[in-house]
Amino acid sequence: MSLEDIRSFLEKMQAEPQIREEVLASSTADDVAQIAMKLGFEFSGDELLRFSGRKVGRVTVQKTDVPGEYN
Repeated sequence: MSLEDIRSFLEKMQAEPQIREEVLASSTADDVAQIAMKLGFEFSGDELLRFSGRKVGRVTVQKTDVPGEYN
């Protein structure tokens, strides 16, 4: 169910500029998952990271590696 929630959330984000701005201002995948949860979508930051490289509409989920980050 979480992959469908990710897709649905990304579609909603494309349609609503306020959500898109909030997501773009987020620092982590967990922050994005919290935004989604407030809107009724359930997925974790880890699940979102595993979605990296996939495209939904005009949005491609992309993981950004931060220098000094532990793997």
